[in-house]
Formats: sequence, C-alpha cells, structure tokens
Amino acid sequence: MNKEFENAVTKILELVGEDPNREGLIKTPSRVAKSFEFLTQGYHQDPQEVLNNALFSSSNDEMVVVRDIEFYSMCEHHILPIIGRVHVAYIPDGKVVGLSKIPRVVNIFARRLQIQEQMTEQIADAINSTINPKGVAVVVDARHMCMEMRGVEKINSTTVSSALRGLFKSDNRTRKEFFDIINSPQGKNY
Repeated sequence: MNKEFENAVTKILELVGEDPNREGLIKTPSRVAKSFEFLTQGYHQDPQEVLNNALFSSSNDEMVVVRDIEFYSMCEHHILPIIGRVHVAYIPDGKVVGLSKIPRVVNIFARRLQIQEQMTEQIADAINSTINPKGVAVVVDARHMCMEMRGVEKINSTTVSSALRGLFKSDNRTRKEFFDIINSPQGKNY
C-alpha cells in the first residue's frame, strides 16, 4: 500500500500545480503515507479486544468518569482535521475496565475517517456492549477544520454530540450528575 499511496500523493502534488521533484517535496509522498498510516490505524484495532483485556470484577456501582480525553481525527468528507475532547462515563454492573482503556477506545474510533456524530455513537456502543454497564454516556466537543479552513470559515464554533445509554438516558438525576461533572471547572473535583 505504501508505494501506491506515495504515487497517489505525487499525483495530487502535480494536480495542484506543484513540482514533486523540488527539494522540499521530494520526500513528501513518503511522509504523507507514513502520516496516514498512523492517522488511520484505528481501522486495524479492535475496541472489544482492548476493553476485554482489562475487565475486572468489582462491587462498585457508582459512576466512573474519564473526562477531557483529547483526540484528533479527520472528517470523512474533506479529510481535514477534527480536534476535540471526549468525556466518557459508565456505571459498573459487576465489572470495571482499566481507566487507560477508555482513551484507547476513543483513539481507535478517532483514528479513522469519521463524522463526529458516528464516532460518539461508536465509542458508547463499544463500551456498552463489552462492559455491559448499567449505563454509558459519551459527549464529544470538537472543532472541525472543514468548517474553519474552508466553507463557512467560522473559527470559534464547536460541535457537541452526545450518546446516552441505559441509566444516563432513562434517569434524569444520573444524566444531570454526569453533565455537572463534565461541566465543572478543572481541578475543582479532587
């Protein structure tokens, strides 16, 4: 795939009016191929495998929240960056997952060509189906370069999407507690 990808990048450089043989661009096709290999590695990773390898029995039945998980993705419509933060919560039902696995799951879905709404659902569904908690909540707040660098060119707008499962969807108090936690000022909750 690498050589094919490099040839495609060379062709793109030519189509935009560049000389792919000039000093600054000679290694660009190779660099772009390596970059895309990294930026799309989520296609080759399994979120269930990541989560299943770190499930532990627990009597805890209180909300677990991992907030402000930074992510970088690329929109599937323009292949431009999406930059944001994800907040994830779940209520255990006999099992907890290693905390580092939640950001890993976020990265698995972020490292694919995406739309934010779908990524939000994918994160929630992966956690819900693997851990089987009493509820899952995912909120994504992101900037889209396809809106900032082109199109409407609105640099101060963000997009917020959410996916709620179980108690987070059916119980107003649980949902409110989650939103209170993720909206609290940094550093005030410990």
